Amino acid sequence: MSDPFQLFDQWFAEAREAEINDPEAMALATADGAGHPSVRMVLLKGHGPDGFVFYTNEQSAKGEQLAENPHAALLFHWKSLRRQVRIEGHVERVSDQDADAYFATRSRDSQLGAWASDQSRPLESREIFESRSEEVKRRFEGQEVPRPPHWGGFRVVPLCIEFWEDRPHRLHERTMFLAQDDATWASWLLYP
Repeated sequence: MSDPFQLFDQWFAEAREAEINDPEAMALATADGAGHPSVRMVLLKGHGPDGFVFYTNEQSAKGEQLAENPHAALLFHWKSLRRQVRIEGHVERVSDQDADAYFATRSRDSQLGAWASDQSRPLESREIFESRSEEVKRRFEGQEVPRPPHWGGFRVVPLCIEFWEDRPHRLHERTMFLAQDDATWASWLLYP
């Protein structure tokens, strides 16, 4: 197969059928301006030939790291299928229109939580956070909850995509796709 997005679509559809929890969960690795790495799990909220999209508080550690160093790696691990997909690329913000459209699909409680949370910031007590949550509920009672100005989406535009599949005796199958200047993809098998 010469199109990594077509292969990803196929594997992702199979993962949605086979995985017990969160087939859209992916590890997101970032690094700050000094190169110090950090990794955490996020959820894939869109994908296609233009990249892989997730949403977050832009003032979070990951948001600040991506502002300093707009490169990231993603890893999907579908344990029940014994497969993984590794993606590396540069990162761009999604449009405000796309972020607004996605935010509108979130549950009301998740929308309110985006306003109440100072993600990645020190918190003196859980009670303070719960109090803020109640305050936000009162603030938006009886009205639509708009997207907070500090909340948006990022798109990882892949430069390389590797598909890994378990095989007996550690003779795994790895296929690497590398983006070319002419918008095509070169691919080859890798030793396990």
